[in-house]
Amino acid sequence: MSSQNPKRAMFEHLAAVARSLGSAHRLELLELLAQTERSVEELAGLCALTIANASQHLQQLRRFGLVEARRDGKRVIYKLADPEVVVLLGALSRVTQRNVGAVEKILNAYFRERDNLEPVSRKELLRRMREGLIMLIDARPEEEFAAGHLPGAINLPLSELKRRLRELPRDQEIVAYCRGPYCVLSYEAVAELRKRGFKAFRLEDGYPEWKAAGLPTQNSPIG
Repeated sequence: MSSQNPKRAMFEHLAAVARSLGSAHRLELLELLAQTERSVEELAGLCALTIANASQHLQQLRRFGLVEARRDGKRVIYKLADPEVVVLLGALSRVTQRNVGAVEKILNAYFRERDNLEPVSRKELLRRMREGLIMLIDARPEEEFAAGHLPGAINLPLSELKRRLRELPRDQEIVAYCRGPYCVLSYEAVAELRKRGFKAFRLEDGYPEWKAAGLPTQNSPIG
């Protein structure tokens, strides 16, 4: 029998994975990959990183089994290695929000200033969807919507919202969602809709969490 303590050995591996998450850029990369697979170049642009820097972060995440990569010609395409990565990020978010005082200041300064109403839970949204009580808006970019979205949602990226207001019903509740609980797209969309007189609410989290919970999704190939 090995003299190594098996529990200690397991904890060493867990600590290594935890260390791989120790970067705000890596967490943002994981959030983006939770929407759809992407190339290094795309991820670098979305995170305002150089390609070399993005590649280094992604290689660290790959080393510890959080992402996978494949080649597509000259491009390297990354995706999440396991749907449980979304669950892991959700747990990290909840623990941090409950126990780190500085997070409360951020929540109050930005998020609650734009939406101080209780968000719609997944369970409540399912009920409203089944009863046909709401219009559902996906505020993410088109390629993310095409890769997967909530059933019946329409794609209305934040950048297009103002010019497409006529498409939205004045006599029906609107629920918006985007990449996750701290994605600013749905907050900004809801704030703009309320300013224009619409009855708008935000889903409590986003598409990745919905999918990770085993709830139904759709995809709509571009073109």
